[in-house]
Amino acid sequence: MTWGGIEAGGTKFVCAVSKAPPRLDARVEIATTTPEETLAKVIAFFREWRDLRSIGIGSFGPLGLDPDSPAYGLVTHTPKDGWQATPLVAPLEQALGVSVALDTDVNAALWGEHRHGALRDHRTALYLTVGTGIGGGALVDGRILHGASHPEMGHQRVPQPKGDAFPGICPFHGACWEGLASGPAMQRRWAAPPESLADDHPAWRIEAELLALGLANLVLTVAPTRVVLGGGVGTRSGLRERVSQQLTTVLAGYVRDPAPDTLLVAPALGGDSGVVGAIELGRA
Repeated sequence: MTWGGIEAGGTKFVCAVSKAPPRLDARVEIATTTPEETLAKVIAFFREWRDLRSIGIGSFGPLGLDPDSPAYGLVTHTPKDGWQATPLVAPLEQALGVSVALDTDVNAALWGEHRHGALRDHRTALYLTVGTGIGGGALVDGRILHGASHPEMGHQRVPQPKGDAFPGICPFHGACWEGLASGPAMQRRWAAPPESLADDHPAWRIEAELLALGLANLVLTVAPTRVVLGGGVGTRSGLRERVSQQLTTVLAGYVRDPAPDTLLVAPALGGDSGVVGAIELGRA
């Protein structure tokens, strides 16, 4: 018996199958081009597995997650060019004849870490990814948090560091959290990709402060017992420790259990949190 998972990103789709998660029996990365070309390659990968039982998808969004809505199963008003109103669930169900579960990419990563990783013993927790964008998923009493839609933590407003006049890059909100502290925001601000910036570059002090300010809002709202910090920027060496220090300062002793300096951890599943979580979404 085989289960499939897809971590659908703006740059690539990671597809995998497993007979015993979290071990992956096969894994492939497919460049995100047009919806037609990308999904055709995804379907071709899964057709090789004759005993496939289900597929879970953790995707970039926004997404239609209400089964009673005409927008269910779609990538809706995404800024990803060419992907607006793209169906994800129906093409896979029709082509492969299996059930398909859909949630956000960050909720899939949250679920993967809860089932098999750093959040395994935690019932109220957060997964935050900082990379091409900023996204967050919340686990509340052992369940992924949903409401009218999925949470959009990256689009909260945060105060900017003193003297910072950077206007932000979010096409909807300008200087929201994502608009100020995502990877593309760092690149626009410093005219260089984040991975090229030295450890002692002032960019990392500002980034740590911005991430701590947004995290403080989430910690005070959700009261998590653990927070996983992932993503290409979020897993930068030394950044998590900087954010923890800044979070301690921002919270100013108001939150003491768990201590802010022990709250933040790295993803235990590394780069496979999302696709492992997607597999588990399909199995649920």
